[in-house]
Amino acid sequence: MANKQLFKSRPGRLVPETNARNEAGGKAYALAPKAALAQYVATGCLNTTFYADAATQLDTVLELCAKVESAFVAQAAVYARRRGQMKDMPALLTAWLAQHGPDRLEPVFAKIIDNGRMLRNFVQILRSGAVGRKSLGSRPKRLVQNWLNGRSDGQLLNASVGNDPSLADVLKMVHPKPATPERAAFYAWLIGKPHDAALLPEAIKALEQFRDDVAAPVPDVPFQLLTALPLRPQHWVAIACQAPWQMTRMNLNTFARHEVFKVGGMAQRIAERLRDPAAIRRARVFPYQLLSAYFMTSEGVPEVVRDALQDALEVALENVPELAGQLYVLLDVSGSMGSPVTGHRKGATSKVRCVDVAALVAAAISAKNPATEILPFDTQVHTHRLNRRDSVLTNAQTLAQFGGGGTDCGLPLAMLNQRKATGDLVIYVSDNESWADPQRGRGTETMRQWEIFHQRNPRARLVCIDLQPYDTVQAQTREDVLNVGGFSDAVFEVLARFAAGQLGGEHWVREIEAVEV
Repeated sequence: MANKQLFKSRPGRLVPETNARNEAGGKAYALAPKAALAQYVATGCLNTTFYADAATQLDTVLELCAKVESAFVAQAAVYARRRGQMKDMPALLTAWLAQHGPDRLEPVFAKIIDNGRMLRNFVQILRSGAVGRKSLGSRPKRLVQNWLNGRSDGQLLNASVGNDPSLADVLKMVHPKPATPERAAFYAWLIGKPHDAALLPEAIKALEQFRDDVAAPVPDVPFQLLTALPLRPQHWVAIACQAPWQMTRMNLNTFARHEVFKVGGMAQRIAERLRDPAAIRRARVFPYQLLSAYFMTSEGVPEVVRDALQDALEVALENVPELAGQLYVLLDVSGSMGSPVTGHRKGATSKVRCVDVAALVAAAISAKNPATEILPFDTQVHTHRLNRRDSVLTNAQTLAQFGGGGTDCGLPLAMLNQRKATGDLVIYVSDNESWADPQRGRGTETMRQWEIFHQRNPRARLVCIDLQPYDTVQAQTREDVLNVGGFSDAVFEVLARFAAGQLGGEHWVREIEAVEV
């Protein structure tokens, strides 16, 4: 009889062989081109991250676009904008289609270029030469013309805020033909040409009147058009009363600096606006943006407003799923996770770090699913029990304080295996840049440990949520392993369906392929 000890089943022995090295130099699995492009469009910021500069990201995205069908590029662009709420990446892919998939450009443009910022991004990218041309070309020019002519006066006025290029620059590039004398006057006003003031929209007439005399009523226009004027506190109160939701979130410190909250009832009024569920949903706000707003509030912002930001965060996290069974959230708190989640960019670097977003995801899942154990890790596993009576924000802040060392993604799974732990779902929230784990065997240590865990728990599934735009993973995608990128509520939707066994590991790509363009 053969030696049973020698020839018994050895868990983890037949893990798939790695085929790449990650940015940190560790063993990894390369994503297929479609999955890699999906990862970049869901997380890519075109700014410098911990392991890759902005130019490298751009080059990688363009290389991936060339490796897949233009149809998938179009679908990825729409998915990133409509579901992932991304900005720069969808504009980049739309510009790429103008050069490399022109037949798909028009329907994509209509779905993605939905405000002035997106229009300016598209024009800027296309004229930069990054996608292979330095001019708009006839088809993109016509689309931009139609976009301008199809906007309302209010939409164009909102679009006039911003530069490089400004809306005036865009108008001078494409020369849209106005359909009415009123629109002709509006275009002339935007580019600083002579015009008939009597034909201007009422909002612009009010703006010009206010510019001539600040004693006039404050016009209902984007406040950026007013800030060069000698505004008084009462003016700022009027601006705050008129401000839409996103503008309110972004300017709490500005309102405090100009004494808006000292006016009776204003703090409560703004707090009610911030916590309004319908307004939050319309704003398509990322949970991390509320986290950022909370972090950045000055001492002059009243507590009732800060509390409203926490309430808004709970609304923004309403799509966090309730999942069956025992859950483990493996939270990467290594040094690389201390980098800004949207990358470094001079003058525009977010204070919110990858670890803050990861901790927020972990705390939110735990809040909805009591049978959840969170294991923060770097080169050790940190133990901490959350207080379930605390808010998601408070628990996220607590979790984000751990770590700062190297990255050993296999370590928390190894601990679970040492405990002979049972479970139904394991969720990594990481940048996938593991390098401090043992480099033994054919595969990654993460995959080896998952094989052992999965053999003991054959119905268990593994989800790896990646927060950074890299094209390698620690666990190879397969029926029981899902790799998904991003930090919008679209990730939660995919997570819930995968955990329920409704989707396979390739679903994220399949979901993008199902997008109608």
